[in-house]
Amino acid sequence: MYEPNVVGDWHEYDEHAGLRVRVHRLERAEPPRGRDEAAEGLTYFCLRVTVENRGERSCCVHLEDGQIDVRLGADGESAFVDWRNSQFVEGFDVYPLRRVTAVLYAAGPENALDVVDVQVQLRADEEWAGRRMWVGGVGLHEGPAETAAGPHRDSLARQVSNFLRDQAEEGTA
Repeated sequence: MYEPNVVGDWHEYDEHAGLRVRVHRLERAEPPRGRDEAAEGLTYFCLRVTVENRGERSCCVHLEDGQIDVRLGADGESAFVDWRNSQFVEGFDVYPLRRVTAVLYAAGPENALDVVDVQVQLRADEEWAGRRMWVGGVGLHEGPAETAAGPHRDSLARQVSNFLRDQAEEGTA
């Protein structure tokens, strides 16, 4: 069992030497071409999935419809993904030391946005990589916790990570 990444973390793929992916900038945002009627009463948010090539050769990257799955709340219900406003990566050659980013607009009930799970299955050079998950929430801080007064907003992701680590350790006795 692998640990989920925290929104903002990079994940390096063993299957594709030099490629790494991250989900980041999970924030409230209205879609650029207007709201979809099916999202009436839901709160829109935006996230980015960036692929970086740190390898020695270029590779053709795909991040399209169906390769990014967004789930909300404690029960992991599917978010409404606004395909019309989202920008995907469809067969883009990413050269060494370059990046490409997909921008996804989604919506869900306001009370479920504090827990967002994003699964990504990268396809590079027509080969599929394993699915990886990022955990976060709309409005939560990305990266290391800051030394501010009060509870740290990224503690949810750390709690999830610690829980999964503990579960994996219990099963390996």
